Amino acid sequence: MSGELSPIDKAKFVAAKKAVEYVEDGMRVGLGTGSTAAWMVRCLGEMVREDGLKIRGVPTSARTAALARDVGIDVVSLDEAKWLDLTIDGADEFDGEFNLIKGGGAALLQEKIVATASDRMVVISDVSKEVETLGAFPLPVEVIPFGWQTTKALIEEMLDSLDVLGQTTSLRMNGAAPLFTDEGNHIVDLHLNRIGNARQVAMVLNQIPGVVENGLFVDICDTVVVGYGDGRVQVRDINENAVSEDRLEFVESENLFSDLGD
Repeated sequence: MSGELSPIDKAKFVAAKKAVEYVEDGMRVGLGTGSTAAWMVRCLGEMVREDGLKIRGVPTSARTAALARDVGIDVVSLDEAKWLDLTIDGADEFDGEFNLIKGGGAALLQEKIVATASDRMVVISDVSKEVETLGAFPLPVEVIPFGWQTTKALIEEMLDSLDVLGQTTSLRMNGAAPLFTDEGNHIVDLHLNRIGNARQVAMVLNQIPGVVENGLFVDICDTVVVGYGDGRVQVRDINENAVSEDRLEFVESENLFSDLGD
């Protein structure tokens, strides 16, 4: 079955497979949202079923919670877990300082809460998500529905004073209607093209009334695991200033490929 995977899916899989090596018995683990994180959840489920791994998973979205339960992971809330040993999640972009843009899956609020409540955040990614400067991927900003157009206008006004290349914004839609997050909020996507100072942009955005949270993750990620389509995987650790490489073999009997719908 693994032979049917595209190179991009192979890259996501090997990154996820390598990242779950950080998970130990008894850990409380934050479970990210998105296509790459779905591979990770499947890998953890396989470890639970076949190796007897015992963990408690805190999902970052309703769809991750459903997948985790389906594969046999014990799902608890963050309030039940209180603090996490590790969070593994994907990213829409990451730079050389491990700053991230997240929120392409509209789960940025729960993702940021869970990540900051963890001793360690490991990001899993394929190499296409690596950039010199953040901003090519639209920056998601979660806003409350009340007065969202006013909030959007305030965001646009704020962008005039920041080091960004583009200033176009758009309300994220779900078909013909505005998208709602798990918390019942909207997402405004900022098409900035280049973000010169991610920390400044993140701080200023969160001062605007109506903004709940933004998709810039600054000083949160500790480790990035980058997968390649040929099975290579690179682990970069910002705390140890270390880079290591490995190659993972694909096993044709991997049953976690059989029903992965993400």
